[in-house]
Amino acid sequence: MKQGMQAARQPGQGEVHALFNLYNTGQLPAAELKAKSLLKQYPGALVVYNVLGVALEGQRKFEEAAETYRKALALNPSISEMHFNLGSVLAQLGRDSEAIASYKRAIAISPGLAVAHFNLASLLQRRNLLDEAIEHYRQAVVIEPGFFEAYGSLGTAMQQQGHLDDAIACYRQALAISDHALGHFNLATALRDRGALEQAVAHYRQAIVLQPNYADAYNNLGEVFRDQGNMEQAVACYQQALSQQPNHQAAAFNMAQFLYDAQRFAEAIPYFQSSQLEDWQERVLYCLYKSGQYEAFKQRLQPLLAQAEHVSPFLATLSAHYAANFNQTDGYRFCRTPVDYVFHRSIAPLAEGNSALLANLLQDIDLTDIAERRQGRLYNGMQSAGNLFKRKEASFRDLAQLIVEQVQAYGEHFAGQDCDLVRFFPEDIEFASSWYVRMRQGGHLTSHIHEIGWLSGCVYLALPQEVPGRHDGSIEFSTHGDDYPKMHDDFPVKTIRPAVGDIVLFPSSLFHRTIPFHSEEERICIAFDIKPASRFAKAALSLDSMKVMLLGAVNLLVAELVEVTAWSLRVMV
Repeated sequence: MKQGMQAARQPGQGEVHALFNLYNTGQLPAAELKAKSLLKQYPGALVVYNVLGVALEGQRKFEEAAETYRKALALNPSISEMHFNLGSVLAQLGRDSEAIASYKRAIAISPGLAVAHFNLASLLQRRNLLDEAIEHYRQAVVIEPGFFEAYGSLGTAMQQQGHLDDAIACYRQALAISDHALGHFNLATALRDRGALEQAVAHYRQAIVLQPNYADAYNNLGEVFRDQGNMEQAVACYQQALSQQPNHQAAAFNMAQFLYDAQRFAEAIPYFQSSQLEDWQERVLYCLYKSGQYEAFKQRLQPLLAQAEHVSPFLATLSAHYAANFNQTDGYRFCRTPVDYVFHRSIAPLAEGNSALLANLLQDIDLTDIAERRQGRLYNGMQSAGNLFKRKEASFRDLAQLIVEQVQAYGEHFAGQDCDLVRFFPEDIEFASSWYVRMRQGGHLTSHIHEIGWLSGCVYLALPQEVPGRHDGSIEFSTHGDDYPKMHDDFPVKTIRPAVGDIVLFPSSLFHRTIPFHSEEERICIAFDIKPASRFAKAALSLDSMKVMLLGAVNLLVAELVEVTAWSLRVMV
């Protein structure tokens, strides 16, 4: 009886007020001590448990905070805010499954707790459970229509799913409620992915107006200028990003890429090393190889050859070329004989006479407002900006599905081959990038590889008239290209003359070029890169990939494609 009476006793108003005052004035260690003292007198005082929990959280004593919330819930499991706070602490500890369970309990008790829906959605999105995340973001904005952070985060989830128009609508809704820098940044990323480069520039600029030290916005603005071929402004933006944030990885990588493309290899290497981003080690090797520093190249190559998985197409290109050039065994297993892995097929719905899909594709390419992306290897032609297969047009989505079927056929055709290209072949196919290329008379692409791809391909929609005895407009493959230093001419070459409706798939490590053509007909193809989904996620910091941020108030947590933000709820019960 005495123990029950003690548990039922509650602190007086003055004692609670003094405890609150310590917490609210930032005296967290004192609040912690005071709360623990009060709990010895009042072991059933839920309000004291709550203050103790948040005081511990504020000191980053997350394990102890979690235990405090659990003790409170043992006394009364029906307090939704306490479940919420436990979920917040568990998320801080990286125990996402437990945090998700706590948020769901909070919602089961209080379905109208908008911020619980938001935090739950953030964790689900981090786990790539996008459909469920979207459902909870939608619940958050239904409950609280002014919750602009939830609209913004809903947009990021939509963008991850490739629903660019829906994402853009969400970002615009968030900005209509609150004009904020992060909202303009996210809208700009979606507009850029959609190919609306001028609009993307405007919104990156507005993000910078609202937040002048916004290094990410400066960097991404530079990337759009690069897409437009305005390298002077692009470099100025990268430099501005680095002045705001000297350790900005993406801006350092972009500066390195500019110097790399300009063949200023010695200047590029320190920026690549500073970035530690994406395929920076391969690009350092490229700089050494192209500048003839073969001994330094060999020394840096050796530890990469010792890795368990050989999954870098770019490194495969460098290793294979070096081995062939100096008559050595190629130690990189990605795909030692890539010319043998070229796959050429016809896609029936495109190749058949009077193909409706072909007509729709050509019409959408002609009429759709997609910006041009400048690129130095393309002559007498243009390349589309953005990721074509993430657009809403049915023709592009239908073609993407047909390509998926051909990629699966490629995997089946080469199944069992002893190379990491096949060993780690994608189960869930993601289009890391996709674009169309239109060439006029004299058009061609110089020899190159797709450094950040895995499996690359082209689908042919229009071709110039064939000239007997010549390979005009054909695609040529080789293990030599891009003006790599060459000690001999013993490199294999394969030329394919495609027909309209054909698809050609090949390892991204393989050099390829378009042979110039001289007839007046236009040459139109859609090119793409595919990567295994797990490796595609690791490329999120790619300079050409989508970069979006979830909107919120506290605890920025970087997580693959998105930067996840969780809200904290502090309700004193």
